Amino acid sequence: MRKILATAGVAVTAVAFVAVSATSGAAAPDTAAASRAASVGANAADIRSSASDGYAVDRVRKDANGATHTKYTRTYQGLRVYGGDFVVHTKAGGAYAGVSNGLLAPISVATTPKVTAAKALETAKANFAGTITSERGSELFVDASTGQGRLAWETTLHGWLADGQTPSKLHVITDAQTGALIGSFDEIETVTGTGNGIYTGNVSIDTTLSGSTYQLIDPVRGNGRTCDMNNGTSTCTTFTDADNAWGTGANSNRQSAGVDAHFGAAKTFDYFKNVHGRNGIFGNGAGVPSRVHYGNAYVNAFWDGAQMTYGDGSGNSRPLVSIDVAGHEMSHGVTEALAGLVYSGESGGLNEATSDIFGNMVEFYAAAPSDPGDYQVGEKININGNGTPLRYMYNPTLDGSSHGCWSTSTNSVDVHYSSGPGNHFFFNLAEGTGATSYGTSPVCGSAPAVTGIGRAKAEKIWYRALDVYFTSSTRYVLTSNPANTARAYTLRAATDLYGTCSVEYKTVQAAWTAVNVAGSDTACPTGNDFSLAASPASGSVNPGSSVTSTIGATLTNGSAQTVSLSASGLPSGATASFSPTSISSNGGSSTLTIATSASTPSGTYAVTVTGTGASSTRTTTYSLTVNGAPGCSGTNPTDVTIPDLTTVTSTITIAGCARNASSTSAVAVNIIHTYKGDLVVDLVAPDGSVYNLHNRSGGSADNINQTYTVNLSTEAANGTWTLRVRDAASADTGRIDTWSLTL
Repeated sequence: MRKILATAGVAVTAVAFVAVSATSGAAAPDTAAASRAASVGANAADIRSSASDGYAVDRVRKDANGATHTKYTRTYQGLRVYGGDFVVHTKAGGAYAGVSNGLLAPISVATTPKVTAAKALETAKANFAGTITSERGSELFVDASTGQGRLAWETTLHGWLADGQTPSKLHVITDAQTGALIGSFDEIETVTGTGNGIYTGNVSIDTTLSGSTYQLIDPVRGNGRTCDMNNGTSTCTTFTDADNAWGTGANSNRQSAGVDAHFGAAKTFDYFKNVHGRNGIFGNGAGVPSRVHYGNAYVNAFWDGAQMTYGDGSGNSRPLVSIDVAGHEMSHGVTEALAGLVYSGESGGLNEATSDIFGNMVEFYAAAPSDPGDYQVGEKININGNGTPLRYMYNPTLDGSSHGCWSTSTNSVDVHYSSGPGNHFFFNLAEGTGATSYGTSPVCGSAPAVTGIGRAKAEKIWYRALDVYFTSSTRYVLTSNPANTARAYTLRAATDLYGTCSVEYKTVQAAWTAVNVAGSDTACPTGNDFSLAASPASGSVNPGSSVTSTIGATLTNGSAQTVSLSASGLPSGATASFSPTSISSNGGSSTLTIATSASTPSGTYAVTVTGTGASSTRTTTYSLTVNGAPGCSGTNPTDVTIPDLTTVTSTITIAGCARNASSTSAVAVNIIHTYKGDLVVDLVAPDGSVYNLHNRSGGSADNINQTYTVNLSTEAANGTWTLRVRDAASADTGRIDTWSLTL
């Protein structure tokens, strides 16, 4: 869709960094973001941690069942690590569920450059095609986009490309030890009432009345405005109208292009909000500014990370304001916020494919009368001059350059062409292979034909993979790290949404195979099998009361069988019963009732529900929260074993304390252990903030029996508080005997 395009802004804004050592435990941060970063220390091997790493929480996603997905950025000896991001996954109830990670090994690089920043600037200037207006300096960082770390300079130059109209914010990456050019990307992402648009036809648009004049400002979607650049490159005037009837459908009326752009921005906003639950492109409800009639005969459009800009095309006769162009470009903002896919090779191809996918899904969603949905990219704007689209999702090779099947050379082509396997996969997943109403999709090699699952399911799978699993370096095929691939992550997404080895899961497998992307998937069962799920997957109860959930079984393979239900992991004084006690694996359901006693200790517990059938046994987890007695204190007397080199937790839930905790809150801890110098003990507040109580002090002395005074005055008292204990050395073990909290 663009001549030059890159993900906007290689740097991710850091949130409260905290250093985490793989050997000596976590420091004691004082923010929720930092506390979550500290928690990664328990999984040092999976995140490829080094003692010089630092981590910061980028964002947290929490599923309806209580599972969480926390994305982190990474530093190394204080330097930003590009490609060092990772996502820590936890199940409902808090159990660790693995990591999405692009690193192949812990970073170990010298951080003193042999090449100066001045030399890096010279290299950057030599690679700028156009006029430089300002030099924004060079940053020393660690480039880990290939899975291995290397010291590099990132030099940023602002200016204009050779056409004199396209702005450029070029980032040039140079090896800081050899001076070799690693690569570059441009931060500017380009594409080579009622209203009557050029492409959309007669549509309804939301505008704002100011006095007696209407303005093309959308009050429903964060006040996104559409303005007229008057074929210049600097000033943009918001469109106004006296009667709120905009445009004529003809290019000769300047409002017509504005209608298309305004409508496209609105429908893209609505698509992400209503289909995927994202509050607009930026995730914060803000609207997107749209600038039309940019430049003179400007055959381009671009996204600069904050707004959309559209040229009028060749001879100023074909504005580039079609819906799929708008959806494509603004989707780059979503991709950058969620996955930050590196804009080169296969990762860049996945970045481009994501914009093609969502651009087309926006087009289907918009259902504009003159621009119905299809699986072609840019078919309305006629950039090629012969009426053909830029790309064809059902058969990417039709454009003459894109890869329709993955090969070992896919990582080496332009990202607009390495997008092909991702586009082709998505079409196969949604519509199937062979002849369809949108075009004929061939399979690669001797792959079996695919029957699609429909757009609604396919787009959900792609978005979830992007949102909670993709890292910045995810690829199609990566033999050194097969878990960090689009196939692996879309299969995880399909499992989350539709169940293990469901029809949707198997179609994801088949659709990737049809584009020659193989994987090391766990084999689906060949006998009779099923999955279990709890709805809701979590609940809270006061001591002495009960809570219910529906346990349902779904047939995943073979024939139905009778499944007997049982529960484990209950707190003391609690019992579980099922009505009925046995169900069919083919859609059967039972009501789980968990009854507690007055003495059941407060806290959050992962209750495992087991379904035992003649051919297979499956489990699901229900997260049970037992509220504390009304008041501002609580005790958990339940013993928790502390094995060597392991992190364990114990919780207390406070309820009925409608205020903040105090500055002199007391945490009474009784831990039996034969070498307390092994232990790191933290109090984790309900919002995730961490307060360190004990950090491997005391040497060879036994046990911790101490009351700590902690300033918790910024924390709301109500919620679940966690005592987290990490044994950071071998040879000695123990247990949490009891602990109390007075807020």
